[in-house]
Amino acid sequence: MLLGVLDHLPLALARAVLAALRGRLSALCWGLTPLVLPLLSWRRRSGCSPDTPAAPRQDKNVMVPTPTSVNYHFTRQCNYKCGFCFHTAKTSFVLPLEEAKRGLAMLKEAGMEKINFSGGEPFLQDRGEFVGQLVQFCKEELKLPSVSIVSNGSLIRERWFKKYGEYLDILAISCDSFNEEVNVLIGRGQGKKNHVENLHKLRQWCRDYAVAFKINSVINRFNVEEDMNEQIKALNPVRWKVFQCLIIEGENSGEDALREADKFVISDEDFEQFLERHKYISCLVPESNQKMRDSYLILDEYMRFLNCRNGRKEPSKSILDIGVEAAIKFSGFDEKMFLKRGGKYVWSKADMILDW
Repeated sequence: MLLGVLDHLPLALARAVLAALRGRLSALCWGLTPLVLPLLSWRRRSGCSPDTPAAPRQDKNVMVPTPTSVNYHFTRQCNYKCGFCFHTAKTSFVLPLEEAKRGLAMLKEAGMEKINFSGGEPFLQDRGEFVGQLVQFCKEELKLPSVSIVSNGSLIRERWFKKYGEYLDILAISCDSFNEEVNVLIGRGQGKKNHVENLHKLRQWCRDYAVAFKINSVINRFNVEEDMNEQIKALNPVRWKVFQCLIIEGENSGEDALREADKFVISDEDFEQFLERHKYISCLVPESNQKMRDSYLILDEYMRFLNCRNGRKEPSKSILDIGVEAAIKFSGFDEKMFLKRGGKYVWSKADMILDW
């Protein structure tokens, strides 16, 4: 219709009419933009796990790392209140068991060889049955070379070892001091229970049920002067992981954090002095802030990879929603630093030479 009218107009006038129409259409389109963009944004985000930001664009040529060793923090809940904790109880969410198993199978398919279950406190969920069933699934059905747990040890009972010990390669117990008063200051107090006494009991159960025993210690302002040589030698762990107290914005520092770890922080020099004091401990594995920050693949309770490169934990979308390969691109994982810090070692108890 419009073209028919334009046929009868002089050429100059026809061009003027078309120019005016183009201007009006352009204005109309720009006027609609504020309405359209939020709608598109909502559609993109609607499938995300809770609090998951839209993922930044990635270079298609970036190498996708292999999830050789994964730390799955399936719960944030804990019965301790360690002042420097960098994975705090911000939610009470735990995936249904079958969904967690589905995600673990996806990780195995993507190349996972070692899974470490952590928290929070892993033995809080169903009195250890939840983590026990995951351990059994990973060893018996997925046939992973290494399955490990990090725990504060306070809720572990011998009956758990009887039921699930054969499927567990390594049990790591957090122990920051052999002075019970210091443990209370840090937040590892157990009331009338003694954290150090419990540590020795767990060490014996690991011997009895053929589980490799490991100790994790966070070096901070309250224990940096301590000499732990004799106690570590007596416990004889396969590895003694010594971490420098780490600040993570939003977890143990900042307005939205549940902990204030600033008073626990030590300098690099203080950390080096602690390491020098314990340099003859053959199983010592030191990890400074630099080594820690980008060298771990961390999955949160929604099975989202957490990127710590900017000093806070920025989540990817869940592997359950978009797959491992797509999610791991946003993990910030430094595979070279992982290998440099000794992240890959003899981690299957079948390959260890141990005096049970």
